[in-house]
Amino acid sequence: MFPRVISLFVALSCFLLVQDRAEAQKEQLFETIDSRSDQAWERARQIWKWAEPGYQEVKSSKLLAEDLKAAGFKIKQEVAGIPTAFTATYGEGEPVIGVLGEFDALPGLNQQASAERARLEDSETDYGHGCGHHLFGVASAEACVAIAQQIKAGTLKGTVRFYGCPAEEGGSAKVFMVQAGLFKDCATVLHWHPSSVNSAGDRSTLARNAVKFRFHGKAAHAAGAPELGRSALDAVELTNFAAQLLREHTPDGTRIHHVITAGGGAPNVVPEFAEVYYYIRHPKSDVVRDLYARLVKCAQAGALATETKLEINFQGGIVEILPNNVLADITLRNLRGLNTLQWDDDEVKFAARIQNTLDAPIPLSSISEVVDVSGTIGMGSTDVGDVSWVVPTTGFNTACFVPGTPGHSWQAVASGGTTIARKGMNLAARVIAATAYDLYTAPEIIQAAQAELRQRLGGHPYKTLMVPGQRPPLDYRKPAQK
Repeated sequence: MFPRVISLFVALSCFLLVQDRAEAQKEQLFETIDSRSDQAWERARQIWKWAEPGYQEVKSSKLLAEDLKAAGFKIKQEVAGIPTAFTATYGEGEPVIGVLGEFDALPGLNQQASAERARLEDSETDYGHGCGHHLFGVASAEACVAIAQQIKAGTLKGTVRFYGCPAEEGGSAKVFMVQAGLFKDCATVLHWHPSSVNSAGDRSTLARNAVKFRFHGKAAHAAGAPELGRSALDAVELTNFAAQLLREHTPDGTRIHHVITAGGGAPNVVPEFAEVYYYIRHPKSDVVRDLYARLVKCAQAGALATETKLEINFQGGIVEILPNNVLADITLRNLRGLNTLQWDDDEVKFAARIQNTLDAPIPLSSISEVVDVSGTIGMGSTDVGDVSWVVPTTGFNTACFVPGTPGHSWQAVASGGTTIARKGMNLAARVIAATAYDLYTAPEIIQAAQAELRQRLGGHPYKTLMVPGQRPPLDYRKPAQK
């Protein structure tokens, strides 16, 4: 018995020594992130001010790429045929750990870092970072720089690659990056997203198709000669009415929503051109594929009834996230261990004022908590889904907005310009770096994650929602053209 006790003691001592060494090396990662935090926040604030829309993020993309180049990364610009997409790679050999970054803004959300709604009428843009992508790209880049320094020091072996991903909000850039083979050598991929809560876990999302129905009619005087006109706006309205009726006959979990992007300029002119922009979503991409075909029939009916010509501008589709429990467990553990978020008096006062504008505020104390979202389906959609079907992928959220703040709101834009967002961004960078460290130092985790991906695929390989030959919709955020 005595020799066995000694051997157990030695084994335990070795285990604790390894753990201590790992924690010390992770602290070096955090020191790098902290030493660069002021400059990182300046970059995030600059991207927040620019608020560039999808596929037009020229300055934001350049800013991130130049910073990573200065840190020793090898940059590849305009990947997948997208002007604002890039990769930044450091190190060599396996494993290759990919980290996603985003930087596009949303229309109609121009806002100051103020607790009151304050649209900037004299601003150059109507866009705002209502989903926190100005934080997303910067935090991911900072984590990559911290990992790169440890690779340079010899404490980690392998390759880290940052993916500069534009146009997540409807542009589906990552799908084209997947099709270009940019992830084929990755062992795993990590991502995160700003939120009003801290959460991680084995979670999926909604698949989504996006389409613009454009109708071409015939102009005429709406009072003097209405019989000579063929209203493109009528075609849009009939399409929308048909879609309303369609909703009753769709599977549970379906979401169909739209916005009219062009409908005429004057009531006394029969509109010769009109456009309606649709999203259709469901937890399963196969269902989205079928529902999309039915939605197209609604538009065809609108054109038939109004004697107008229908032009279908398919913007592309994204599949649901394929969860990975192995990776999610690692990320959840790191988020719980690293979450030390605390707000000062000014931040609490700002948060309280924002909460007065919210319909469903959440206690501010929730920033100290971490929610396990394993087994759930998020009601949003993301092109991260397409990445997750070709390489094991996991993500998480950190509290960068006031608790209870809905995404895509002016309150989210406002929070994103404050130190509340800065603290959430810093936490995210730490969690990504810590999770990447665990993967570099424990190849069995990567092997288990890859085995889980194969099991979840079950012999059914990734199938895109894009149509054959689909090109990136580089002009999808530009005004409708006749």
